[in-house]
Amino acid sequence: MNELPNCPQCGSEYTYHDGSNFVCSLCAHEWSQDADENNDDLKVVKDANGNVLQDGDTITVIKDLKVKGSSLVVKVGTRVKNIRLVEGDHDIDCKIDGIGAMKLKSEFVKKA
Repeated sequence: MNELPNCPQCGSEYTYHDGSNFVCSLCAHEWSQDADENNDDLKVVKDANGNVLQDGDTITVIKDLKVKGSSLVVKVGTRVKNIRLVEGDHDIDCKIDGIGAMKLKSEFVKKA
């Protein structure tokens, strides 16, 4: 059985063929079959609920996070605006009011 690829934009498994293109039924993203072979190295960053994160999104912290090297704590419910996605274990780069610039793991945040 020929397995259809997941959507490269939203990660949905509900895709279908439309001529020479693939189409996502959730976000309506279209891409060619040739582009599917080239997108294998793209990393999709998802929050704790499985929502796909993108640069510029606003997120909410879902767990108290201790700031290494200080006595500060990022409290549950802290909203962070305009995030940037980076490579590595801590895949979110952001600036938190009252604390400053820091990196977060996507597993401790949810999309706002």
